[in-house]
Amino acid sequence: MKKVSVIGAGSWGTALASVLADNGYHVWLHSKDDQVAAEITNHHTNTKYLPTTVLPSSLISSSSMEDVLKDAEFVLFVVPSHAMRQVAKQAAPYIPSNALVAHASKGIEIETSKTMSIVLDEELSSHISSPIVVFSGPSHAEEVVLKHPTAIVASCKEIAFAKQVQQLFMNPYLRVYTNTDVVGVELGGSLKNIIALAAGLSDGLGFGDNAKAALLTRGLAEMTRLGMKMGADPLTFSGLTGIGDLIVTGTSKHSRNWRTGNLLAQGKTLDEALDEIGMVAEGVKTTKAAHLISQDLHVELPITNQLYALLFENKDPRQAVRDLMERNQVNEWHHLDS
Repeated sequence: MKKVSVIGAGSWGTALASVLADNGYHVWLHSKDDQVAAEITNHHTNTKYLPTTVLPSSLISSSSMEDVLKDAEFVLFVVPSHAMRQVAKQAAPYIPSNALVAHASKGIEIETSKTMSIVLDEELSSHISSPIVVFSGPSHAEEVVLKHPTAIVASCKEIAFAKQVQQLFMNPYLRVYTNTDVVGVELGGSLKNIIALAAGLSDGLGFGDNAKAALLTRGLAEMTRLGMKMGADPLTFSGLTGIGDLIVTGTSKHSRNWRTGNLLAQGKTLDEALDEIGMVAEGVKTTKAAHLISQDLHVELPITNQLYALLFENKDPRQAVRDLMERNQVNEWHHLDS
């Protein structure tokens, strides 16, 4: 493969571009910021998003979508969920029709309740011939660029395309699995951000390990319940893109979502917390999207709904916890009720 292109020069996009460059591919990385693009190309750093990392010298970055995508054989979108449709529209005219396309973004479009693969398919299907591949799993960019062992999943309804992405990324520090449950993989990667926000709140409130264990476990049940309603295989939520991603995002200070929740527990407003993080915390928007979906599909999501009330209706965090704890008595496994 002569040229691969990554759209989105945030921390995760830059990390994945670095992996591809390590694997010997000719990699172009698109940044909307001219200064960031120049820094990556000329100085082999991206101090805004990965301040201590030296990037491969072969990695080229540009703010020109046309230059980045020209003759690309593989295109990977790594942009925030709220920007995906707009960026896809911008990129569509320049993507070669035979290019393999994937995304590594975790979120749900609030206005439509659609996952990122659906958004991309809607915007690109008239330009490309292959289905969209989803690349997701428990993976902090800060650790991937240090070449710490990481495992991730490439998912596509047509397994042959997932295997192509698997081949592109596999190396001694990044192990890639494949599956065909696109819905489950995308929902796992999106919904776990909600629970990670709640985990940061729990830690910030000083509730300890018992509360964290209960929150992550019941959060996983909540993710699985909604996923099944939307057509996902429940087994997927027991894998890397379910419980794996939930563990890494709900327990680490690398996690923007955990940090956002933790700052909220310290009394920061949502805007103040997001300003301090300085990057997108997908869990905030995903909480709103999942809350709306749960109402449409009549699915009970108690943690999500309490977090929605806290984020968007100014509910007191401790009252939200009390309301969760005092819900009606239920059996743990009955229809995955919580």
